Amino acid sequence: MTDQDLTGRHALVCGASSGIGRAAAVALAEQGATVTALARRAEALEGLVGELFERGLQARALVADLEDHDGLRAAVRGLVAEHGAVHVLLNNTGGPPAGPLLEAEGADFERAFKRHVLAAHLLVRELLPGMREAHYGRILNVISTSVREPIPNLGVSNTIRGAMASWAKSLSKELPPGITINSILPGFVDTQRLGSLAAAIAERGGTSAEAVRERWLGMVPEGRLGRPEELGGVIAFLASPAGAYVRGVCLPVDGGRLNSI
Repeated sequence: MTDQDLTGRHALVCGASSGIGRAAAVALAEQGATVTALARRAEALEGLVGELFERGLQARALVADLEDHDGLRAAVRGLVAEHGAVHVLLNNTGGPPAGPLLEAEGADFERAFKRHVLAAHLLVRELLPGMREAHYGRILNVISTSVREPIPNLGVSNTIRGAMASWAKSLSKELPPGITINSILPGFVDTQRLGSLAAAIAERGGTSAEAVRERWLGMVPEGRLGRPEELGGVIAFLASPAGAYVRGVCLPVDGGRLNSI
């Protein structure tokens, strides 16, 4: 077993039907983990699980909604009862809709907080006993570079991502040795979510989605969008034994976009 081998580990990947979540599920399975892919869309999950099975990798689907906490709790308890402890948890879900902060209603914040922070907290509380027993746990959160530098027209998202980062840092001080929590801050990654954001910003600004994308690329020293697979590789490393001494950090994976240190 190498330092990045996850054979014998069970990973629960939220938002696994597309984008970064899907790429993370693939990367974790490639490193030997048995992956439970969680999302709302059964059809997309079945496609992912089928592809992994064809490659001889271990995976299963779990249909659940991160906003339905009773259903989510029941689904996770059933998963653990049938398949055993989860050792790696990836908290990952699509962000709130684009728009200025002053146009947001209280209900927008409540829904986003429930879907992101409260769902992640529920999952940690449910899965932590198994991690304790195994003396191994990796809790990973896909957030955003807006934690460091707020992104215009993403007011609710900026707020919620910051809350997630603070929650994770606080938890890093309470978790026992061997169970770590870290947050990944993606920059502009070529996903359906990014395309939708570009379209929404373009419509609001009276320009084209392509013009918005070009403006974004001008902020990135690497000169291109990130690939979901690149994020998947970082996540798989942090989930592995090799990442054992990385704890409580927010790690930008952004092609150099951020100006802050």
